[in-house]
Amino acid sequence: MTKDKKYRVPTVLSIAGFDGSGGAGIQADTKTISALGCYAMNVLTALPVQNTQGVRRIYEIPTTAVQDQLDAIFDDIYPDAIKIGMVHNIELVQLISTYLKEYKGPIVFDPVMVSTSGHKLIHDDTIQACIALLFPLATLITPNLDEVSVLVNEVIDDVQKMKKAGNALLTKGCQSVLVKGGHLQSQELTTLLFQHGRSPIEFRSQKINSKNTHGSGCSLSSAIASQLAQGNSLDTAVDTALTYIHAAIAASKDLVIGKGNGPLNHFHNPLKLIQYELD
Repeated sequence: MTKDKKYRVPTVLSIAGFDGSGGAGIQADTKTISALGCYAMNVLTALPVQNTQGVRRIYEIPTTAVQDQLDAIFDDIYPDAIKIGMVHNIELVQLISTYLKEYKGPIVFDPVMVSTSGHKLIHDDTIQACIALLFPLATLITPNLDEVSVLVNEVIDDVQKMKKAGNALLTKGCQSVLVKGGHLQSQELTTLLFQHGRSPIEFRSQKINSKNTHGSGCSLSSAIASQLAQGNSLDTAVDTALTYIHAAIAASKDLVIGKGNGPLNHFHNPLKLIQYELD
């Protein structure tokens, strides 16, 4: 008699904020992770009240509640990879960095500071805490140009400035940095991956004429984490994730969801849940 086969699945934990309109934050993370064949888990860090037109208010989640959520996940399902998104006060930065200090796996940190619609989402005094405590833990940080500009205290709006800024960010304790070029004012977009001891890797794509880009940064960082959870190299993970996001934006450009910046089409080409047979 043969025993029934058992399978494990790649698991990804999203530690991030909420979006009731479904396009960004934990909702976008869950959609992305699921669409890429991984199993998604969540820890809620904040409750922004938002829609496709912008953020109206942010309600705090008690630090003890975040701690309890982390305990519940780690007591039961050890994540193969972690994505960190909205961490908007020092107490949360301290808690999460302490909790993940012994974590064995890749961490992708999207330092959410400015929303797609231009709203600031993070307390000013939290930025230095993120740099000091979360940057060193992260396998990769994924700032957009607005966030890079905040981090280096200089307006970054072209590829040459991106190269200078990326190298500067590597000196702040990061293992690697992805400087996203989605906000460049050009038809060809360039995103740069910086790693210690290597020349930057350039990823190019054509700009898609669409206002439906709400949550694109959240989705990209989750896509990279999903690829890393499957055991892919960082170079491959970034390349594959960027291709997925580009296709998700292209697949949503003609959709009308909301009155503002609509979401991506996360499920334009979904994968079945990946299963690895256990010995």
